[in-house]
Amino acid sequence: MDETPVRLGGMALQNGVLVHGPTAWGCAVRDESGALRVASGRKPHLAPAMRQRMPVLRGPIALAEAFALLPTVRRAIPQARFPFERPSVLAAILGTAVAARVLRRSKLSAGTREVAAAGVAFLPAALALRGQDLAAYHGAEHISIGTYENGGTPAPKEHLRCGSQLVAPMVASSLAANVVAAKAPAGTRNLARLVGTAGAIGGSVEVFSWVARNPRHPLARALARPGFELQRHLSTAEPSEEQLEVANAARDACLALERPTA
Repeated sequence: MDETPVRLGGMALQNGVLVHGPTAWGCAVRDESGALRVASGRKPHLAPAMRQRMPVLRGPIALAEAFALLPTVRRAIPQARFPFERPSVLAAILGTAVAARVLRRSKLSAGTREVAAAGVAFLPAALALRGQDLAAYHGAEHISIGTYENGGTPAPKEHLRCGSQLVAPMVASSLAANVVAAKAPAGTRNLARLVGTAGAIGGSVEVFSWVARNPRHPLARALARPGFELQRHLSTAEPSEEQLEVANAARDACLALERPTA
C-alpha cells in the first residue's frame, strides 16, 4: 500500500455500497439471489476550474456531481437500489415539500416557520435510515474505508468524513439563510431562498472540510460530535461479514482505477 491513502468517500445503498475517490468510483451490491455484483468507472466532473477558484461553490458542485454519478452507476449495475427509491421515502419527500410550502405561507413568525420547515425537511432521510440493511451497509462503508486508511487496522463504524457531519452546520446555516430570505420582498423570496441554500451548502462543506483536516482541534471535536452521535445511534449499524465483503469489493474496485498498481 502506498504511504498516502487515496481519499475515499461513499454512499450506502439498500443492497450494497458505492465508493468514490478523486477520479473513479466502485460499486458492489447483492442481487436478489445473493450474488455479488461489482462495477467501476470514472467520475463525472462539473466545472472543475470553478471548484478550484471559488471555494464556497465546491459544496453545491460536489453535490451535483454526486447526483450526476447515480445514472451511470444504475446503468452499470441495474440491481443497485438507492436509499431514496423506497416508495415510502419518495412519498415522504413529496409530503415534506408540500408541508414546508404550507408552513412558509402560515401566519407563524419567520423564525418559527423556518425552524418547522427545516424539521420536516429531514423526515425523508430519517425514514430512509429506518431500513436495517441500509444502516448496516452504511456501517460497512465506514469500516471498509476506515480500515484502508488505517493501513489494515480495523476501524469503527463511525467515520469523521461521514455526511452526517454536515447536519449540524447545514441546519444552522440553512435556518439563518431562510429566515433572512423570508424578509425579502415577496417577488424575490424564492430566488433569495435558492441563493441562501446554495450558500448554506457551500459554507457547510467548508466547515466539514476544516473539521476533517483538523480532527484534534477542540472546536473541530465539538463540531463533529453531533455527527458522531447521529452515526452511533441512528444512521449506522454493525454489518455482517457478507455486508463487509460487499463494501470491500466496492472499495477495491474504486482503488483499482485510482491506483492500478495498488
